[in-house]
Amino acid sequence: MTLDRIALRRDLLATLMPGFAGYGMPDWVPEAFTNGMRSVCIYGENVRDAEQLHALGAQLRAVYPQALIAIDEEGGEVTRLHYLEGSPYPGAAVLGRIDDTDYTELIGERVGHDILGAGFNLALGPIADVNSNPKNPVIGTRSFAAEPELAGRHVAAWVRGLQRTGAIACAKHFPGHGDTAQDSHLALPSVDAPIEVLEQRELPPFRSAVLAEVSAVMTSHILLPQIDSVPATFSRKVLQGLLRDELEFEGIIISDALDMAGASGETGIPEAAVRALIAGCDLLCLGTGSDPAQLRAIEEAVVAAVEHGRLTLDRLSEAAERVRAVTAQPLPSRESAANAAGDPTLSELDRISKSFAGVEQSTAWLREHPAALVLRVDSEANMAVGEAPWGPFAAEATPITGTRWQASAFAKRERLDVGGLPHEARRSDGVIVIGRDLHRLPHGRAAIESLRSAGVPTLSIEMGWPDVTEHNGYADLSCYGSSRLVGAALLRLIEGESE
Repeated sequence: MTLDRIALRRDLLATLMPGFAGYGMPDWVPEAFTNGMRSVCIYGENVRDAEQLHALGAQLRAVYPQALIAIDEEGGEVTRLHYLEGSPYPGAAVLGRIDDTDYTELIGERVGHDILGAGFNLALGPIADVNSNPKNPVIGTRSFAAEPELAGRHVAAWVRGLQRTGAIACAKHFPGHGDTAQDSHLALPSVDAPIEVLEQRELPPFRSAVLAEVSAVMTSHILLPQIDSVPATFSRKVLQGLLRDELEFEGIIISDALDMAGASGETGIPEAAVRALIAGCDLLCLGTGSDPAQLRAIEEAVVAAVEHGRLTLDRLSEAAERVRAVTAQPLPSRESAANAAGDPTLSELDRISKSFAGVEQSTAWLREHPAALVLRVDSEANMAVGEAPWGPFAAEATPITGTRWQASAFAKRERLDVGGLPHEARRSDGVIVIGRDLHRLPHGRAAIESLRSAGVPTLSIEMGWPDVTEHNGYADLSCYGSSRLVGAALLRLIEGESE
């Protein structure tokens, strides 16, 4: 068989969504668009400040106006538009606890306007994973709920709101990353459950997303040993059998980033790209730091796969055509996208704080200890979240526009260091311990135990998803989110300003 390498290359490039290093568009990107590429993805490492990010979006849009320019913007902890100051949105778990689908739809709409106004059009969200395992290290508060039906309602609402703006939503991570105890950025997690469990627990939110006409679905690099012997991203049983045939999804299937250990740790990215295409992926998220050498290596791997009969030209063409069909649609203008929904209000902050678990007893404690000191317990952020500012510390540094709230009262509270406990704390009115995933942090648990054993009044505030099955005593107040907006709501609660 004599291959038409030019046609093959154009089809292949249409299926690739590379990232790149730096704050500006590399020289190789315009050439790749000319040769058939239709998509790129922006990551936290591409963000220096808001002005630079908007300029980058405009630069990419000028090269190919209808390109799929993707950005990880989930409306919570995972943010790229607000990577330097923290997200001004509640996050999925808080929305699930409030359980007002109209509000969730509004947040989706705000995010849609936000990304379009910056020059992007594909939001890699919402999370459709059901956080059924509280020990999950990478999903947690990114999930709307631990209950499939509740999660599904809000996934659909978020999709409707975002796509109403003309932006594109991508539900992830199919068929569900919620019941895992490992991060697929670092390993290959396994969900050892029969199809009956998946049908009842994992699939309902994705079914809701499909019924809401979501344009894209992202795969997960997880192993489902009772379904197939290969990860979901490389499984036709999962992508064709479950997603296409059972859920009747007709949009773009996007792979999760192929530079993750769960995808390419043993094979390398070029072979992972071949396997993903064979399985049914249409658009391959390559991850950060792509370059021409990587694209050439993928091309050579795909040519070899076609020549050896592993990958058919029809499958490659099918994937390319799905991507081209989406990029043929007109993109909303940045001017119309600038009409974003209004800024958060004080009543919105109060609504968020009322969704926290343990509010009544924590409010009573705060009234009794008005001069309590603050102990911040940091954890290593997972690779999806990155190093974005979080919680009340983000809100203190950059108050939310429109709330008229100032962080002065919280700023005046003395801060403690873990190394100074409990000696310094004994002289205090009490200590407010604020952290994320305290149940995972030995130094955080040790600090709380040290304070309590020394008789120091202590209020522990969990801004992640608490593990109520273990270490429950480490969370007096659970916020189920650590975005800047949730941090502002917590500050109002701490300072006794909420209604």
